[in-house]
Amino acid sequence: MMSRFLMISGLALALAACNDSKTATPAADAPAGPAVAAPAGQNWFDVVAATPEGGIRMGNPDAKVKLVEFASLTCPHCREFHEAASATIKSKYVASGNVSYEFRNFVLNGPDYAATVLARCQGPAAFFGLLDNFYADQAGWTEPFSRISKADQQSFANLPEDQAIRRMAELGGLADYVKLRGIPRAKFDQCLADPEQVKAVNDLRNQAVNEYKLTGTPSFIINGTVQEGVFTWADLEPKLQAALR
Repeated sequence: MMSRFLMISGLALALAACNDSKTATPAADAPAGPAVAAPAGQNWFDVVAATPEGGIRMGNPDAKVKLVEFASLTCPHCREFHEAASATIKSKYVASGNVSYEFRNFVLNGPDYAATVLARCQGPAAFFGLLDNFYADQAGWTEPFSRISKADQQSFANLPEDQAIRRMAELGGLADYVKLRGIPRAKFDQCLADPEQVKAVNDLRNQAVNEYKLTGTPSFIINGTVQEGVFTWADLEPKLQAALR
């Protein structure tokens, strides 16, 4: 389970704590390699599946280059990366069949935890659309959590953790936010009370910290190798192009 420290201390949403943005020389444009045919009637970016490692993957499962991103839904640098890179990753790299893109959640605080459970609980087919929403609206949906009173925050300590997460999400207005995006209240309650969903998110965080020794978001792995010092699309694209050669 998520520690109470992570859930409650995260309400202040110290968003700048994910990673310092770095500058880099933009990558020269290069082809993503010869296109690999997608299954009949599909584009590779429509081929989405959960992975054994716990992420959600888009693209050819047998792609030459396997890109994994560990990221937080409340991290501004993750949002900036998503805005800068997601369209190009999808249309240029994933569409070629030569690169697959897998998103693994690395939760940083309580609001992130609740939003992550809700996004993942809808299944792989809905996940990337919800990811786009959470990043596009990041400032809007996170702001109400900063208004949760001290008394309400303290009350979480008296609840079982799954109930505390759900109560925090309610007070932060997340039920209304996701309802407008196709997640009714019954599904909201079901997802946040599901121990398997909660465990999967916690396992991903432990994987990031203990297996890959990641200390911030976003972080990237290409073909099993952690990309040290890579935080932006300008940093990452040359690494992808090198792996494709």
